[in-house]
Amino acid sequence: MLSVVLFFLNVNIMSTIEREQIQTEIIRIFSEQFEIENPGPDEDLRDVHGFDSIDAIELLGEIESLLKSELTRSEKKAAMEIRTIDQILDYIESLAKTRS
Repeated sequence: MLSVVLFFLNVNIMSTIEREQIQTEIIRIFSEQFEIENPGPDEDLRDVHGFDSIDAIELLGEIESLLKSELTRSEKKAAMEIRTIDQILDYIESLAKTRS
């Protein structure tokens, strides 16, 4: 029983670390590529920072680089409704799971 609990704790910790690493990379991309410094996790990137559809397309290219995989048309289309950093992180995590 203890080993099962430890396994699930380890999986949870690994997911947190991965999410934190992804977030760090996304924040770096926003800073370097879009000159957006430290966007809040729930800020609407379009309303608060003027992040537009051209920026979103550039971000998708960065996400493809992170995943080392080309996104499908439907995956790209799904991303067009994303508005916040937290939504970006959820999106990347779901893509990573489908590719592992």
